[in-house]
Amino acid sequence: MIKVYSTYGIFTAVALIVYFLLLKLIGLHQYPVLSVVNGLIFAVGIYLALKKYGSSRKELKFEKGFEVGMFTGGIAAIIFTIFMAFYMYQIDNEFATAIMRSWNMETDLGTAMLVISILIMGIVTTLVLTFSFMQLLKRSWNTQDGNRNTL
Repeated sequence: MIKVYSTYGIFTAVALIVYFLLLKLIGLHQYPVLSVVNGLIFAVGIYLALKKYGSSRKELKFEKGFEVGMFTGGIAAIIFTIFMAFYMYQIDNEFATAIMRSWNMETDLGTAMLVISILIMGIVTTLVLTFSFMQLLKRSWNTQDGNRNTL
């Protein structure tokens, strides 16, 4: 299980970093609305991790699947947050100020506030996506008698 969520967590983080650098290359990295695609990247990474883990098991238990999803997204969120902190503190000091200005927030809060926001958004996205995917992938508790009465 550790191999599954660490592998997919790292791949998800790399995809997030590549997407950000692609936006930087194009010049669109200062538009926070484009971070919606980060949710799609998280979704693909978590879903693939859950499918991989579920394919090696006879039955995917909810709590084990939830653990895989949370750790996959958690690893990706932490790695991406570390990358963004490095980027904002070492490479582009004006990036955080520009984002905070576009949010109409005080720039005194600056980079630390943005780093914490990135981590919180990553963890919350992971929680929501993992819970949603587990609803799709869990085994139904419906009985055979109940199943014959459905379409």
